[in-house]
Amino acid sequence: MLSALVCGALVFPGLFCGSRKVLKSTFTQWSDADVVCVSERLVSAIHASLATAAGVTVMTSCRDVITDSHWLVNGFVLFGVPYVVFDIYAMYLSHYHTQKLGDFFIGCLFTTEFSTPFVSIGKILIQLGLNNTRLHRINGIIVLLSFFTCRILLFPFMYWMYGRQFGIPLHRVVFHLPLQCNVGNLVLLAPQIYWFILLLRKANRLYLRQRKGPARKD
Repeated sequence: MLSALVCGALVFPGLFCGSRKVLKSTFTQWSDADVVCVSERLVSAIHASLATAAGVTVMTSCRDVITDSHWLVNGFVLFGVPYVVFDIYAMYLSHYHTQKLGDFFIGCLFTTEFSTPFVSIGKILIQLGLNNTRLHRINGIIVLLSFFTCRILLFPFMYWMYGRQFGIPLHRVVFHLPLQCNVGNLVLLAPQIYWFILLLRKANRLYLRQRKGPARKD
């Protein structure tokens, strides 16, 4: 297992440094910020692909979904630990090379965590057997509103603020930003929309279940 940890510590920084070197020599007109940003995303894409491959391998290998185990689970977790450390460092480099511009947008992204405490509270309420209480329903509504506001509406809000700063209409802002910025935002936004759809489906199931409960008693 130690070998998986060492391997991850070599692979991800190596891919990052290699990508920076290749991109810098290939795209000479790019700034250091562009090179770091694209290199970080390339390594992120590789890690995501490896995680997906590992997940599919484990899923197709386990006959019993409860008791079967697979060595790749622990192995890939250890292999991925250095990636987490690398990712933090790469994000710091990306911010450093932007010459500390755009702190407003970094602050906006920090607020995406606003819904997390309410998600955690909801799970705690379920653990305590309070999932049929008014408190749980109110918390669920707050989860949906906070998630939609701080993880989905946040993106058009950032575009609107940028347009407001430079006198650009909202629908034209996307054409005034570098391609990598729009692609990066799209990559971040897509899973938020997917997770919000899952939250809506779960909320709908809970609502229907609670409606059927009183009906059966009657």
